Amino acid sequence: MRTTLITGANRGIGLEFSKQFVADGWRVFACSRNPEKSDALNKLAAMYPDQITVHTLDVADHEQIKRLAQNLANKSIDILINNAGVYPGPKGSSFGEINYDAMTYAFIINTMAPLRMAEEFADHIKRGNQKIIVTITSKMGSVADNSRGGSYIYRSSKSAVNMVMKSLSIDLKSIGIIVALLHPGWVRTDMGGPNGLISTKQSVSGMRNVISQISLVDSGKFFAYDGQIIPW
Repeated sequence: MRTTLITGANRGIGLEFSKQFVADGWRVFACSRNPEKSDALNKLAAMYPDQITVHTLDVADHEQIKRLAQNLANKSIDILINNAGVYPGPKGSSFGEINYDAMTYAFIINTMAPLRMAEEFADHIKRGNQKIIVTITSKMGSVADNSRGGSYIYRSSKSAVNMVMKSLSIDLKSIGIIVALLHPGWVRTDMGGPNGLISTKQSVSGMRNVISQISLVDSGKFFAYDGQIIPW
């Protein structure tokens, strides 16, 4: 059975990934910071008890990441999806008003955690058939696309994870691991808000289509959910 591990699987894009993968017969290791409060995810797990397991994981806690990797030491992972992320609001993100504590936290979640996940789960992924690491990033992390300024915290944390994944694509190529960066679009979620242009179903369906077509020659590329290449 093909297997995926998804961080931030309790809501939004992560939950939709979980729904679509289990519906297609995948095994899903679904991670949530607070499983006891993840009602929708727990309901999904109850519907697919042989396919989905819910794991406690706060990606800000590197020891938790390490423990989870140890607990799953004998498992193979086809696709690791680094989905967990934070989006600091406009307050504290503007020039002259930066909340540097919030900025530090954003880098821990958005930039450092995906790297730590890759370090701890590289062997699991190497044993998988598809050998893919996907990190959900954002077009707001594109330097070339930034024509509006502002959003210093979110933009910089996503630009940083883009560079992290680009380096990983080079360092892990020799063991056959593909690294992909995906922009999900402006999605109607708790994070994206009600004015998003697309639904989680549209976004995830598009991203899964991109994932299904990528190969090692695509490693390190920055894709939108519709398959378009995004400039760095």
